[in-house]
Amino acid sequence: MLREGEYRIPSGCAISGFINKDGRRVNGSAIIQSIALMQERSNGLGGGFAAYGIYPEYQDYYALHLLFEDKLSRNQVEELIKDNFYIEAEDRIPTRHVRSIGKAPLLWRYFVTPRLSKIEESQETEADFMTRLVMRINDSVNGAYVVSSGKNMGAFKGVGYPEDIGEFFRLDEYQAYSWIAHGRFPTNTPGWWGGAHPFTLLDWSVVHNGEISSYGANRRFLEMYGYKMTLQTDTEVVAYAIDLLVRRHNLPLELAARVLAAPFWQEIDRLPAAERDLYTRLRVVYGSLLMNGPFSIIVGFSGGIMALNDRIKLRPLVAGSHAATLYVASEEAAIREICPDVERVWYPQGGEPVIGRLEEEAQCRLSA
Repeated sequence: MLREGEYRIPSGCAISGFINKDGRRVNGSAIIQSIALMQERSNGLGGGFAAYGIYPEYQDYYALHLLFEDKLSRNQVEELIKDNFYIEAEDRIPTRHVRSIGKAPLLWRYFVTPRLSKIEESQETEADFMTRLVMRINDSVNGAYVVSSGKNMGAFKGVGYPEDIGEFFRLDEYQAYSWIAHGRFPTNTPGWWGGAHPFTLLDWSVVHNGEISSYGANRRFLEMYGYKMTLQTDTEVVAYAIDLLVRRHNLPLELAARVLAAPFWQEIDRLPAAERDLYTRLRVVYGSLLMNGPFSIIVGFSGGIMALNDRIKLRPLVAGSHAATLYVASEEAAIREICPDVERVWYPQGGEPVIGRLEEEAQCRLSA
């Protein structure tokens, strides 16, 4: 047995993801292979995936992936769902036996659409209505947790190495145009099924390597807008911050990235007048959403992915491209493992977002 100090933990946690911008859907084998290569970055206390385009037959319905610790919590949530939604279909999330995976919670999925009368009664948008219900379940139903809640996407996560979690959830049987993955090495939060990555809200999903040392300030700011942090991890604030900035405040994703990893004031001072004014306003309005500490993240969303480092690049992040596919990962080897003939590899600057989106033709085809 090696003693502490006799082995290396290379910046903790592993992240990987890719998007086929031409809309080509592939099964989960490649993303499992990529994240498995970086096993030394995780310790078996959490692995997970998010996939986009996996439910074309239910693409107009919210796909609620839930975990329940017992039947009581499931019954409580089902009452809430039936009261607020029409249920088109429901079933257990398919799994297979994997020896290394311990006792799993109840894993269920529901394909739903909100009752119009309930939305009108709440005087909210449909997306805000969905967000409030997700927060309500996570906050008030003991033993229940919404794993994901977007359309035509789903998150799959648990306690185990990511390659074992992928096998457990039978990801080789799903077809997606975009995949993201995480191998966890928790340092200051517990290893539990709900605490594994990705963290999600609506169509957003986030995997994260690092530590958000500004969590307290970020959390207080988000709570002013009705978000509730209940999942015992700093990564949760990233998903909610993206939702607030992009969906609710209509910032382009590129500017949202510049809020989370904002330029230093001395950099802003050197910008042309119009840009200097813009970034000054962003810092003033959203200063409490600046995310300090070492991090690299991948954000999945309907139609794209974004990868982002902290502004001084204290965590590794590499990008690659081949034909119509964009790859991002903690290590170049994780990209070359699934794309040996990658055409271009680059290491983004701190605070520089790498964004890949579906081509317009592919977006139209997938939504038809």
